[in-house]
Amino acid sequence: MRKILYFIGLGTFILSCAPQKNVKTSSYRPKPTTTQPKTVVKTPTTEKIKPQITNDRGVEFFTTNIADPTKNDNTISYGSIVSAKPTGYKVVKTYFPAIAQNFRQRYLILHYTALPDDKSITVLTQQAVSAHYLVNNTGDNEIYQLVDENKRSYHAGVSSWRADKNLNDTSIGIEIVNAGYTADSIGKRLFVPFNDAQIRKVAALAKDIITRYQIPATNVLAHSDIAPTRKQDPGPLFPWKKLYDEYQIGMWYDEATKQSYYDLATVDFAAKYNEPSFIFNVQTQLQKFGYGVEPGGKWDDATKKTIEAFQYHFRPQNYDGIMDAETWAILQALIQKYPVK
Repeated sequence: MRKILYFIGLGTFILSCAPQKNVKTSSYRPKPTTTQPKTVVKTPTTEKIKPQITNDRGVEFFTTNIADPTKNDNTISYGSIVSAKPTGYKVVKTYFPAIAQNFRQRYLILHYTALPDDKSITVLTQQAVSAHYLVNNTGDNEIYQLVDENKRSYHAGVSSWRADKNLNDTSIGIEIVNAGYTADSIGKRLFVPFNDAQIRKVAALAKDIITRYQIPATNVLAHSDIAPTRKQDPGPLFPWKKLYDEYQIGMWYDEATKQSYYDLATVDFAAKYNEPSFIFNVQTQLQKFGYGVEPGGKWDDATKKTIEAFQYHFRPQNYDGIMDAETWAILQALIQKYPVK
C-alpha cells in the first residue's frame, strides 16, 4: 500500500515540475464590420447641343428658338447678330445665346398718313417722322420698308397703353396711305375709306409681324388708341372687325357678352349719366382696358376724345364721343375678354 502511494506522489511531483507550455486563452472577439462604400452609378449627362450660328459671308445669324415660348422667351434673331468690337479684345460666342431674352417689338401700331403716296414717302423718309413700313395705294404688290425692325422709328410720339409708355421704344409702326378726313359745315369729321387691295396688304404684313414677334391681340392698336387726345388715325373706316374675323388680327368683342351688358345698362343709364360717381366709373373702366385717361369725375375734353377713339376702333357706326349704353356694353365685353394680366 505504501509503495502504491509512493509512486502516485512521485508521478504528481514529476508532472508539476515538468516545463509548462504557454496556453493561449481563447476569448470571443467579434470581427469588425467594414461598410463598403456604395458604388454610385453616374448617369451620363447629355448636354444640350445648341444649334450653330449661321455665318453668311462674315455676317452672323441665329435663327433657332431654344428658349421657353410659354414664358415669351425667344432667341431667334430675325436680322444679323450685332456684337461689340472692343479694341484689343475678341468677343466670342462660346456660350451664345442665353435663353432669358425676348423681343423688343411688343406692339404693332397702325396709322394713316393723311397724304398721297408721293408726299407720304417724302415726309416719312426725309423729315423727323418715320415708320417701319409704308403701305401704298398704287395697286401694286409692293410694301415699302423704311426703318429696320430692330430700330426705333418715330411714329407713336407721346403715347401709352396699359402700363407702358413711349411706345416708340417697343413697337413697330405701319403707315397706310390714306387722305384722312375733312370736316363738314358743323365740324363733323368725314373720313376717307380704305382700298380693299390695300387692306389685304396691311393684313398680310400685320400677320407676319404679329406671328414672328408673338404680339398679343391687346397690343395691336390704332394710333388713336395710344394717343387719343392728339390723334384720330387710322379712323373709324379702318376695318378692324374684318381683320379680326378674316385674319385673327387684333381685338374684338363677343356679341352675346356685349348684349348681356347692354340689357343691364339700358335700365337707368341716362338717369345717372351726369353723376360724378358714374363719370368716374366710366373713366376708370376706360383706364382699366388700356387708355391713358385720368379719372376725375367730369366729362372733360380728354375723356370725350378717349371715348371717341374707343368708338373709332370698336363702335365706328357712331363716334360722337358720348358714352351711351352700347359703347358701355362693348367696353365691358372687351374688359371681360381681354383682362389685364
